[in-house]
Amino acid sequence: MGCCGSSLQRAHSLGLGAGKSNHIPHPQNNFQSHPSNGSSDPAALTGGVPAFSEFSFADLKAATNNFSSDYIVSESGEKAPNVVYKGRLQNQNNRRWIAVKKFTKLAWPDPKQFVEEASGVGKLRHKRLANLIGYCCEGDERLLIAEYMPNDTLAKHLFHWENQTIEWAMRLRVALYIAEALDYCSSQERPLYHDLNAYRVLFDENGDPRLSCFGLMKNSRDGKSYSTNLAYTPPEYLRNGRVTAESVIFSFGTVLLDLLSGKHIPPSHALDMIRGKNILLLMDSHLEGNFSTGEATVVFDLASRCLQYEPRDRPNTKDLVATLAPLQNKPDVASYVMLGIPKHEEAPPTPQHPLTPMGDACARMDLTAIHQILVMTHYKDDEGTNELSFQEWTQQMRDMLEARKRGDLAFRDKDFKTAIDCYSQFIDVGTMVSPTVYARRSLCYLLCDQPDAALRDAMQAQCVYPDWSTSFYMQAVALAKLDMDKDAADMLNEAAALEEKRQKGGRGS
Repeated sequence: MGCCGSSLQRAHSLGLGAGKSNHIPHPQNNFQSHPSNGSSDPAALTGGVPAFSEFSFADLKAATNNFSSDYIVSESGEKAPNVVYKGRLQNQNNRRWIAVKKFTKLAWPDPKQFVEEASGVGKLRHKRLANLIGYCCEGDERLLIAEYMPNDTLAKHLFHWENQTIEWAMRLRVALYIAEALDYCSSQERPLYHDLNAYRVLFDENGDPRLSCFGLMKNSRDGKSYSTNLAYTPPEYLRNGRVTAESVIFSFGTVLLDLLSGKHIPPSHALDMIRGKNILLLMDSHLEGNFSTGEATVVFDLASRCLQYEPRDRPNTKDLVATLAPLQNKPDVASYVMLGIPKHEEAPPTPQHPLTPMGDACARMDLTAIHQILVMTHYKDDEGTNELSFQEWTQQMRDMLEARKRGDLAFRDKDFKTAIDCYSQFIDVGTMVSPTVYARRSLCYLLCDQPDAALRDAMQAQCVYPDWSTSFYMQAVALAKLDMDKDAADMLNEAAALEEKRQKGGRGS
């Protein structure tokens, strides 16, 4: 999945709201985000996860290539109409990968009920969940948007592996992490999880197991809470069709059996073998004996307790965590190492457009070269951004222009702290808005080791002059200084494309 810390998110941490700046609307931000959880900041981060927001259907169509079949991913083995797609947001400031679950209107005929239920799940935030980050409810459309997990499902790694089976220590980690996810949900008064199975356990970019948030939504009209295979369905659900917290524990027991055996074994058959002390016959032969019999016995015993016929005889989520936590025997080994997969790091995209001297200087983060270019360019790109009436040429205006002049002299002489002070005097008056001043102050902040402030100014320059490549270049350098390399590379490519476009047919940058 894409980098969680986008420049849009960075802007919010600096006090710039989604789609707006401190002074003027942000015309480039086409992705509208609307908080539905009482937050005034729709992209506020909780452990790197955006706050729950509303998405437009048009943005989701673009993200999934019009819901192309090529973008369908396996999340719970579901077929249409409840299909999960992967997608990538197209907004220049937020290219995160997402998972999109598409329902029919029949599934949620009442839009208010859908939004309320999604909002309830959207309040949850935990490192053991593939968190819900948004929804779309336009007309007949009903969609949920979650963090995208790039490393497949537990079912794929356990039942359909190609290179290596999951080692024992990793299976114990999966069991614990999912137990922790369920315990967190229970603590947040969301204990009901529908059809917990190996398809609902996903692996993130680091190979860590996470529980899909989609199972936390209440049952919809065109789907059932449990799969059609009755052998894996909690007995009380067969009696009354209701999901309870104890039903979730039963399903967790079936996942434990999957982890132990490496295959789907009917719980009744497994219980018979456990009672007959035939535990070793149930163990996955692909482990080739590379496991602790003592640890396996503890897990089998826990599975047996989870699968009890009477709900009251099953453990609760805290019991699950307490039993599984002491069994972890490779706490310092990364999950991706144990899974035998490469660490998921998206390489910064190579520029798709030739770099001009400004682009090259930004790519090399050569602040001295950028300074020379901005000095030579002066204010030619500000042409047309301000039209002042005669009445506006007051003493205040003359004082403001004098402050800018002093700032320019300090900028030329590399007295960057003085330049910041003078440019700030010019900006704070607010009568005249200059993208060049913002760009120059942005560079001054970079040279004074204040990349956060530099990014803010570069984004303000973009607000004033939306298609100005220099503002994108300055954002790229600031993002790189903030160690947001993926976003910096994206921004650099945007700037190069804009500069190339201007040179071919419009006003230069």
